[in-house]
Amino acid sequence: MSTGVLLAVLGAAFFHAAWNGLVKSGTSKVGGMAIMTLIQGIAGGAVALFHPWPAPEVWPWLLLSGAFHAGYKLFLAFAYEQGDLSRVYPIARGAAPMIVLLVGPLVLTDVLSAAEIAGILLLGGGIATMAAGSLRAREARRLVPYALGSAAMTAGYTIVDGSGARVAASAAQYVGWLFLLDVAIFSPLVTWLRGPALWRADRRTWAVGALAATFSYGAYAVAVWAMTVAPIALVGALRETSILFAVLIGWGLIGERVDRWKSAAAVLIVGGVAVTRL
Repeated sequence: MSTGVLLAVLGAAFFHAAWNGLVKSGTSKVGGMAIMTLIQGIAGGAVALFHPWPAPEVWPWLLLSGAFHAGYKLFLAFAYEQGDLSRVYPIARGAAPMIVLLVGPLVLTDVLSAAEIAGILLLGGGIATMAAGSLRAREARRLVPYALGSAAMTAGYTIVDGSGARVAASAAQYVGWLFLLDVAIFSPLVTWLRGPALWRADRRTWAVGALAATFSYGAYAVAVWAMTVAPIALVGALRETSILFAVLIGWGLIGERVDRWKSAAAVLIVGGVAVTRL
């Protein structure tokens, strides 16, 4: 992976953590996620207008990805209703590279070096440390299955989108259509689960949702592009440096407590990123 791609992925990781912080800080986590998804879908539609209709071989990837993204957002919003950003986010994001590493050899052609595999495993150690801290702190146990459900969805769309974008006309075309399908799947689902009152949010909630959508769209567009020029599993792992950013945002902006478990997990995560560059 080149230095330019590395820096782009790290920048995307920061903005991914930032939009999660915005959703977590809102009064309605599910409502904030729904508004963000709606605005992303509108932006995706605008982008799609300037690109050709996806080829037939791209549609299976797009449809499967839309389902994974909808499940990811639903699990993540439910997890944020149960626990801190600096606890939920590391578990939700950090378990995903481990799943990609285990499943990837069965469905992907990318070959990782020994250092890259070691880095991903070190990232996994950081996630295990974070999860252990959650249990020791006796926080809401329900956040763990929701966070792991989100991780499973993340692993699914990482593999699907990395492969789908490689057969699409461009990463921009793929992401635009993806977010259109995402809103088409997620919005009816979340309305059915929480009712139409979900959309009657105040002006501040809509503004936060719009800002979160901007961060999310940009971050994922960069990530999908990176997966077309670098190994998918490696890009997926490097994106999880957003865990460190999320811990810092939770501590500095939301006022969450950072104990020694969170600190140790952050060190392991940074170490994992460093090892992948050896």
